[in-house]
Amino acid sequence: MLLSLFFLTSCSNKENVSAKENTDLLQYVDPFIGTGFHGHTFPGPVRPHGMLQLSPDTKLNGWDASSGYHYDDNSIYGFSHTHLSGTGIGDLGDILLLPYTEKTTGKPIASFDKNDEQAKVGYYSVKFNNYDVKAELTASNRVGMHKYHYGADTEKKLLVDIGHILQRTWGHSNVYNELEIINNKTIRGLKHSKGWANNHKVYFYAEFSSHFKIDSVIVDKKSINRSNIYRGKNIYAKFSFNKLQNNEPLLIKLSISPVDTEGAQNNMKAELDHWSFNEVRKENEDAWAKELQKIKVTTNNKDDLVIFYTALYHSMIAPMVYQDVDGRYRGMDKMIRKSTGNQVNYTVYSLWDTFRALHPLMTILDEKKSAEWVNNLLLKYKEGGILPMWPLASNYTATMVGYPAVANIADALNKEIPGIDKKLALEASLTSASYKPELVTNTKNIRKKALMPLYNKYVNEGKHIPADKIIKSVSFGLEMAYYDWCIAEIAKLSKNDSIADIFKKRSNNYKLYFDAETGFMRGKNENDSWVKPFNPKYSSHEKSQYVEGNSWQWTWFVPQDVKGLIKLYGGEEAFTEKLDTLFTTSSEIEGENASADITGLIGQYAHGNEPGHHVAYLFNYAGQPWKTQKLVDQILKEFYSSKPDGIIGNEDCGQMSAWYILSAMGFYQVAPGDPTYTIGRPIFDKVEIPLENGKTFTVITENNSSENKYVQEVYLNNQKMTDLFFSHADIKTGSTLKIIMGKNPKLN
Repeated sequence: MLLSLFFLTSCSNKENVSAKENTDLLQYVDPFIGTGFHGHTFPGPVRPHGMLQLSPDTKLNGWDASSGYHYDDNSIYGFSHTHLSGTGIGDLGDILLLPYTEKTTGKPIASFDKNDEQAKVGYYSVKFNNYDVKAELTASNRVGMHKYHYGADTEKKLLVDIGHILQRTWGHSNVYNELEIINNKTIRGLKHSKGWANNHKVYFYAEFSSHFKIDSVIVDKKSINRSNIYRGKNIYAKFSFNKLQNNEPLLIKLSISPVDTEGAQNNMKAELDHWSFNEVRKENEDAWAKELQKIKVTTNNKDDLVIFYTALYHSMIAPMVYQDVDGRYRGMDKMIRKSTGNQVNYTVYSLWDTFRALHPLMTILDEKKSAEWVNNLLLKYKEGGILPMWPLASNYTATMVGYPAVANIADALNKEIPGIDKKLALEASLTSASYKPELVTNTKNIRKKALMPLYNKYVNEGKHIPADKIIKSVSFGLEMAYYDWCIAEIAKLSKNDSIADIFKKRSNNYKLYFDAETGFMRGKNENDSWVKPFNPKYSSHEKSQYVEGNSWQWTWFVPQDVKGLIKLYGGEEAFTEKLDTLFTTSSEIEGENASADITGLIGQYAHGNEPGHHVAYLFNYAGQPWKTQKLVDQILKEFYSSKPDGIIGNEDCGQMSAWYILSAMGFYQVAPGDPTYTIGRPIFDKVEIPLENGKTFTVITENNSSENKYVQEVYLNNQKMTDLFFSHADIKTGSTLKIIMGKNPKLN
C-alpha cells in the first residue's frame, strides 16, 4: 500500500487553496457528521475497527439515543466506553465516567454549550457549564484515556457508573454489576446486561493518576459501607481526588474485555503502559491516517472532501474487533475461546445493511479484512450452529431479514479473495437456507430461534410466503430469493452443480410476488389471492408485508436478475416508465404507523433506508443511463452534507457512507455476489486506490463540474467501452477508467 498522500486541491466558498504535498487527510474528517437528524453516529474517539468506542452519552432513551449521543442535546450524563455507530436499535454504553465539582444527591449531570465542544479524529473535548471541568478523551483499541481539568479551588470529584444503561425504556437492563477497589488508584469490575445483546458481559480495569477517596457507593439504591468488593444489580460510586494540585489534570485509563478482568488488565498493559495522553492521541491519528490513504481523491471542492473522508472514517468503525490482546474471546456459544493463526474475532455485523455497499467496498480496499470477516462469520456458524444475521457481542439478535451473511460470502468468493474455505461456506449457507427447527429447539434464546423461521419452511417447500400467516412476507420473499441466488453462486464455485441448480431455481421465487396488473410486488394469501386492500404508499412499521418500507420501495429488490424483472414489466419501455414514476410520484407515506426509517425521499424512493440503495442504478440496465446519472448526482448533493444532519437516515454501521464513497468515485455494485460494477456520476476529478497487490486502480473524470453531470464516453485502459459495466478483475489488475462528462444527456 502506498503511504504517501496524493496532492489534494481544496477550496473554500470564498477562494481556492493551492495544492499541497502531504496534506493531512485527518482535517477532512468531522465526527459530528451524522450525529444530527437520524444519523445515530457518535463523535468520540475510536480506532479503526477498535473494540472500544469512548464517547459522551447525551441521550439515554428513544430512537435517536441509539448511539447515546444526539447533536441537539446540551447535557452529558458521562463518557461511556462502548457505542454503536448509526444503528436503529440502541445498546452498549458500558462503564460511564463523569467528572464534576460539587456535592450532589444522586447522579450528577453536566451541561455544556456547543461552542465548548470539539471532536476530531482520535479526540473529543468539552467544557461544562455547571461544573468547572474540561474533559478530553482519546483511545487505543481496547483502552480509553480520559484527561480531566478541574478548576482551581474546586472539589475534584468523579462518578463511576457501572450500571449506566442506554435504552432502559426499550428493555435494556442490568443483570449483575461488580465493583472491586484494588487500591486507592485502581479499580476493576463487571457489567453484565441484557438488551439487544441478550447476554452481554463487559469486564473493566481502570487506573487513576492520582489517589482517590471513596465518597459513596450506591448498590441497588442503597448506600453501602466501605468495602473492597461491591456486588448488585445496579452500582455507581462517587470518588474525590483531594491530592490533585490545582493545575494538575486527572488522568484515567480504562480498559475493557469480553472475557475477564485479567483480560482487561492485560489489554491495558499491552496497549497503554504509560500516561502520555498526547502519545495515545497521536497513535490514534496515525492509525486513521493510514486507513484514509486507501483512497486518494482530487477535487476543487473542500466540502466534498469533508463529506467523503468522513464517510470513509465511518465505514471503518464496524465490524469491531472483539477479542483480547492474547486472542481470547467469548464465542457464540458463550464459551471462552482463543483465536489462532490469522483468525480474528469481530462483532457488530449489520449484515442486512452492509452487504449492499460496505462489504463490497472493503473487498476493494482491504482483502485481508474481507477474508477475516467471512471467516469469522463461518467461525460463528461453527460455534453456534447457524450463521448470524446481526451478531452483537457474541449474541444472536436475529435482527432484520433472511440470511444476509451469504451475500458477503458469495461476494468474497466470486472476487477470488483467498483463504476462505468454500466447502464450509456452502455448508453454513445451506444450513441457514434450510428449515431445520431442531437446530434451535434446545436453545432458550428466542432470538436464535428466529434464525430458523417459518419463512424458510415455505421457501423450502417451493411456495410463496403467505401474507395472511406471517408478517413481512414480501420483504422476506424477495430478499431470500436474492440470498438463494448467492448460495447458487457459492455452490457453483464449490463445483456442486446440483445444489447450484436448486438454488438458482429458488432465486426466481421473486416472481411469485409480482402482480402484473398493478406492477408491484404484493402480499399473497395462502390461497393464492392478493391481499386487499392494496396501497403501494402504505407503511406499517413491523406490522405489514414490508420491512421498513412499502411496496413502492420494495418492488425493485431483484438485484440478482434485473433483466428478469424488466421482462415481468414487458420490456425496457414499460419498466423505465414505472421506474420513472417511483421518482416522480408524491412523497406522501400513508399509514398511522408508518416506518420512521423511510427518509430521504425522491418521489417514493427512500435513500435513508437500505432496500433501495441500488435502485437509481437500474436505468443503466434498461438503456437510459442518463437518468441514473441525474439521480445519483441529486442524491449525492441533497442527501449528504458536511453538517451534523449530513446523513439522511441511520448510518447503519457504514452502509450509508459506503454508498456515498462508491457513488462519488463513479461506480456501484448492484448485486453483491456478481463482481460487476456499473458507472454512475463521478464527482471527483481523479480517484486513486492503491491496491494490496501493489497496483493502483484509477478513475479520471474529464470535463467534470457540477453542471456536467452526464457521461459522454468511457474508456477502460484507453479502450472505448460500449456499455457502462466493468468487472472487479478490472480493478484488481490496476486499470485506469476514464470518464468524460458533459452538460447534456447522451441518449445513444
